[in-house]
Amino acid sequence: MEANRGPLKGLKVVEMGTLIAGPFCGQILGDFGADVVKIEDPKSGDPMRQWGRSLPMGLSPWWPVIGRNKRSVGLDLRTPEGREIARKLIDQADVLIENFRPGAMEKWGMGYEALAASNPRLIVARVSGFGQTGPYAGRAGYGLIGEAMGGLRHITGEPDRPPARAGISIGDSLTAMHAVMGITMALHARERTGRGQMIDAALYESVLAVMENLVTEYDLTGYVRERSGSILPGIAPSNVYPCTEGEMILIGGNGDTVFARLAEAMGRPELAADPRYATHAARGANQQELDELIGAWSSEWKLPELIEHLEAAGVPCGRVFRAPDMLENEQYQARQAIVEVDHPVFGKVKMQNAFPKLSETPGAVRWPGPGLGEHTEEVLAEIGLSTEAVASLRAKGVV
Repeated sequence: MEANRGPLKGLKVVEMGTLIAGPFCGQILGDFGADVVKIEDPKSGDPMRQWGRSLPMGLSPWWPVIGRNKRSVGLDLRTPEGREIARKLIDQADVLIENFRPGAMEKWGMGYEALAASNPRLIVARVSGFGQTGPYAGRAGYGLIGEAMGGLRHITGEPDRPPARAGISIGDSLTAMHAVMGITMALHARERTGRGQMIDAALYESVLAVMENLVTEYDLTGYVRERSGSILPGIAPSNVYPCTEGEMILIGGNGDTVFARLAEAMGRPELAADPRYATHAARGANQQELDELIGAWSSEWKLPELIEHLEAAGVPCGRVFRAPDMLENEQYQARQAIVEVDHPVFGKVKMQNAFPKLSETPGAVRWPGPGLGEHTEEVLAEIGLSTEAVASLRAKGVV
């Protein structure tokens, strides 16, 4: 097991919630050293334990990643005894993460004000689709809805097709990252004030936060950004181009000096002086024509040779990476971007490392997602419950 050298070592976190947004927030904190206690339904656990395109050996390949560096406690929060134990854990915690529908925690007597009354230093990260306030607060808010409301879905995909998804649950992940930012900011503020606070991380707002100038551009000019496929309109050349054998290459040559290097590499140095392509604006105005010209040239090359040729010319380029490419790539290997972790069922399992890299207190994958309730006795002993008491609770189905 990797040693815990993370900057959050000693931080006690209770994670309540399921699926991606809340648990990914907990994963990030755990990656960087926090002691994350994940409370799960003792019978079924987090649905992420069964999510995935395939279930090798009957287990989800997703759970070892999103559950990593956490301790699992089986606890039925629908029972008074379960909620009482949860309160004891939260009273000793620095951070609580929850992603239930707004109002659920209040129904259980665990709203922010009630929790802060007994633990004033507590930081509560509340993750939801639409936030804790406003007319939409009580609505169910899955990732695709937040991505659409935040503006991402409308501009993703080809212009002649319906909006596409990013291929991952990007809205949930962005919300988790914003919740982590809120938690670390609140920890810094707590150093000054001695008090915790509540972080209200809404999915649609987390997507909106990365939408660049989409709203401002419309406000000032009336322009509504639309789907543009693999290009950015007016930014050329910057696209994916064909190679031989059905492979593809990404080339970014939209700066004047970079385009001149690309033209030289193409054996067409005159293109850099051609009025149709000589300036950023001209290339943008003739984007389709220029892309067709580059595509005709690139299609005569094998991908590895073309990458080598363009890199020698100082032109930004690269392959479209898939999982096999990542595992074979020298840059990935040199930086240990992918690590191998011991798993009790899968054996050795590969997954992404902890990012970003810190020089003095790096994060690490110390263990993969645990078994359901694997740490129940251990964690409950830390709050004073005896082996007999835990056995009694287990007989009642509370843990």
